[in-house]
Amino acid sequence: MSIDQNYIDKLDKNDDLRSFKNDFFHSRDNICYLDGNSLGRLPKKTIRVVKSFLEDEWGSELVEGWDHWINEAQVSGNLLADSVLGADLGTVLVCDTTSINFYQLCSAVVMSNPDRKTIITDAANFPTDRYILEGIADHFDLKLVIIDNDSLSKDNYEIISTDILEKHLSDDVSLVTFQVLQYRSGALNQIEDITRLARSYGALTVWDASHAVGSVNLSFKENKIDLAVGCTYKYLCSGPGSPAWLYVSKDLQKKLDVPIQGWFAQKDQFDMDPIFNRSKNIRGFQISSPSLIGLRSVNVSCEIFKSARMNNIIKKSDIGTELMIDLYDKWLKKIGFKLMTPRDSSKRGCHISLMHEHAKKISRALRKFDRVVVDYRTPNQIRVAISPLYNTFNEVYTGFKKIKECVEGEKYLDIGDELSKVT
Repeated sequence: MSIDQNYIDKLDKNDDLRSFKNDFFHSRDNICYLDGNSLGRLPKKTIRVVKSFLEDEWGSELVEGWDHWINEAQVSGNLLADSVLGADLGTVLVCDTTSINFYQLCSAVVMSNPDRKTIITDAANFPTDRYILEGIADHFDLKLVIIDNDSLSKDNYEIISTDILEKHLSDDVSLVTFQVLQYRSGALNQIEDITRLARSYGALTVWDASHAVGSVNLSFKENKIDLAVGCTYKYLCSGPGSPAWLYVSKDLQKKLDVPIQGWFAQKDQFDMDPIFNRSKNIRGFQISSPSLIGLRSVNVSCEIFKSARMNNIIKKSDIGTELMIDLYDKWLKKIGFKLMTPRDSSKRGCHISLMHEHAKKISRALRKFDRVVVDYRTPNQIRVAISPLYNTFNEVYTGFKKIKECVEGEKYLDIGDELSKVT
């Protein structure tokens, strides 16, 4: 197969999602944006919806707006469940931050089974999750097992298989938690198989889907997932600091109690009862008043995803990541890069990871000199993503060509030590 401009143009012409690019705001400097796995672009409709909320609701209704705002975390949760997560209605809340939701659900699991003293995660997990688990382990006097997938064979790409996990399982394990998609390598863990295996030992699984939501097929209901959390500002394009979400399967909603018992979780909220009586449904996992502006941004994104349909998004993701790997083989492999993402499309998401000894300076040089935005992660890895709703195949092609030219022309050598604090 010859990857040339004609081939790329044909991919864009046949792209079922090509019209969605026009739904997003694009600045006039013609940036090549391949970092949607960190922060998605701004939908144009979000600008109108937020402005309308400010003027027509908050500005005009004032406190009376709470008559229809009070349940919006659940309304947005249902939209997300239906359009992206493949989950039952009444199992998702859009609220708080990923970290708070992760703490809430993991703590609920260990509190529900106090006789079990072991929890399991992996070394390649996102740092925040590991830090929170360390705190939970210290607080409840638990043993935290960290599977060393940082030093496993590079052919595994940080993937946690059932064979690897089962070596650490026993009837002392209460909680197992991993990322759906490994944040560095982009490798996809088999959520159904791992959840089922953990359950066979009496343990529950909490999945962090932050790098997967909006990029892979989650199908929580079909996969019989226990619990999950995730953000909305990456592929879901709901904005920096947008509210996160949590998922609790219906069979667990009556069984789990979270450590932060908030007013919104109270069964009869406006009775102002002095004793906490938790709602035995998804509302029982909400702490406090939701960010209405944030929820409206999430709703816009859910509407776009519902219109685009996840099967089309996954199809373009597969084609786009395949193209990136082909361009790696064509241009980057011979100039010192190493692919750190599985080649099998069923084992990856929308981003790939490329290792290079000068990755940090290359990432910075691409932004500074070529207006190509990728991101850097230790050790020596550049992550490059296709966001199916707004990235064209031409944008991917141009970005990889610029990476090639940056390294071949040694532009990165002009980058000093004054690197950005945010990579």
